[in-house]
Amino acid sequence: MGGPEIDRLIALLSRLPGLGPRSARRTALKLLQEPETRLLPLAQAMQDAARSVRACSACGNLDSTDPCQVCTDPHRDRGLVCVVESVGDLWALERAHVHRGTYHVLGGTLSPLAGIGPEDLNIAPLLARVEAGGVQEVILALAATVDGATTSHWLTERLRPTGVAVTRVAQGVPMGGALDVLDDGTLAAALRARRAS
Repeated sequence: MGGPEIDRLIALLSRLPGLGPRSARRTALKLLQEPETRLLPLAQAMQDAARSVRACSACGNLDSTDPCQVCTDPHRDRGLVCVVESVGDLWALERAHVHRGTYHVLGGTLSPLAGIGPEDLNIAPLLARVEAGGVQEVILALAATVDGATTSHWLTERLRPTGVAVTRVAQGVPMGGALDVLDDGTLAAALRARRAS
């Protein structure tokens, strides 16, 4: 088909979410047919991102500044913290323009079967944020899965003694659904219809 450079490009592309071997071959072909306008700018953007993007020390979002642009936005409601499983979930909520508070990225969910406990997630900084004061409500925007429900329950129990209101996203998020694949309308309805945990 091609040289080792092409094979390596296809192999790397096929590891990306949503790209299997066939899609990776088509993508590689398109990039290689127009290297000056597609391949080289993409390679430069990837190199720049690898060099400058990092996790926000306050919330866990990915950005080229620390704290991130969400955390430093003066128009955000600092008393409202939305807890999400991943940066993809944070980006989905931002894309839907339904949350004007801040965020906290856990980096996963509790999963006893997979051996993932509280110490494996970004939970301690969340508890410290709440205990420091100023947070009035924590919204648990976790996937409607067994692990998401386990994590929500665990966090609710840990946050209850602080006196902060703890709510969960409600209707619109189907069982087994992940936030980063839902449409904006469903996300908006789920966030607006949150209820006490």
